[in-house]
Amino acid sequence: MLTAARESAAEILPSLSLLDHAITLGPPSGQAFLSATVDAPEGARPDAVLVDARNDLVRVKELLRHITGTGTPVLAVISEGAWAAVSPDWGADDVILNTAGPGEVEARIRMAVGRRTVQPGQAAEEVRSGELVIDEATYSARIRGAALDLTFKEFELLKFLAQHPRRVFSRSQLLQEVWGYDYFGGTRTVDVHVRRLRAKLGPENEALIGTVRNVGYKFVPAKHDGRRSEPAHGRPSGSGRAEAGADTTSAPIGDGSTGRADQRPQRAGQQARRAGQQPRRADQRARHADRRAPSADRAGR
Repeated sequence: MLTAARESAAEILPSLSLLDHAITLGPPSGQAFLSATVDAPEGARPDAVLVDARNDLVRVKELLRHITGTGTPVLAVISEGAWAAVSPDWGADDVILNTAGPGEVEARIRMAVGRRTVQPGQAAEEVRSGELVIDEATYSARIRGAALDLTFKEFELLKFLAQHPRRVFSRSQLLQEVWGYDYFGGTRTVDVHVRRLRAKLGPENEALIGTVRNVGYKFVPAKHDGRRSEPAHGRPSGSGRAEAGADTTSAPIGDGSTGRADQRPQRAGQQARRAGQQPRRADQRARHADRRAPSADRAGR
């Protein structure tokens, strides 16, 4: 951050204290800018340069004209009263109000860095998951090539979740990241936007936004069709197992009708044998009765 004020970065732009950025202060001069960017080693160069433009706008405007166009994103930090003086000839990649919330500050820095990272002729970053394609450059999302009718916040919420797959965010975190710290609505807003997003994604893709009970939401990447194994020799999957088990899955194990038919002759034979035994038993009872008759006559005499 280039500034002539004797203040810390957190005092110039309070939201920086709530963001995970390493800030180095320097004087508002072209030499300080070159020392921190062009002349610095590759790994020590900043991702972006913030210029304190709250005061002395004439001097800041001249400084911005000298330091823009070097490949490093430059953002001007302005006060509420400086809006009227902001114009394209400043040359800054973006402007940030010094009272802006952390969500807005983070988004503006990220967008400025992203625009400089994408080279001319190079396609902007796309987030893909199954049939869903999110295009950051055009602020559009498509399912099977058909554009989704999303509001700005719906798109920002979907993009943020998709950029952090499988990571769980609480409703409060999503409010801070997507809506900003200066948003005064309740966490119910997140639930409403998630419900609308799922409805627009459709039944086949609504599971991309998962719910973690009592915590919040996460993005669940779609399973790619290319990972499915193809059946061998064009036969349906599982045909080999069906053939190998053909002997064990023959008719007797089917509906049981054949097995019952096979048992009927056996039962008929058993009944015939029982019928054949009944005359023999009757003869035995008759002979037994004849043997008892003489005994009864003797007893009568």
